[in-house]
Amino acid sequence: MAEIINLRQARKDRARVEKEAKAADNRIAFGRPKKAKTLAEAKKAIEVSRHEGHKLVGPDSDE
Repeated sequence: MAEIINLRQARKDRARVEKEAKAADNRIAFGRPKKAKTLAEAKKAIEVSRHEGHKLVGPDSDE
């Protein structure tokens, strides 16, 4: 005798598995620890300030 399968539950299970697979891919692609993010932001801020500091400003400019 065949086993009875609830089709609604089977669809939900399949969707859950697909969602978990997508989440795992996103964790690999976008996941960085907070410490790494803040370190990158700090380095970026330092680079921008150094770049701004090396700008040449002429005597007739507004800045």
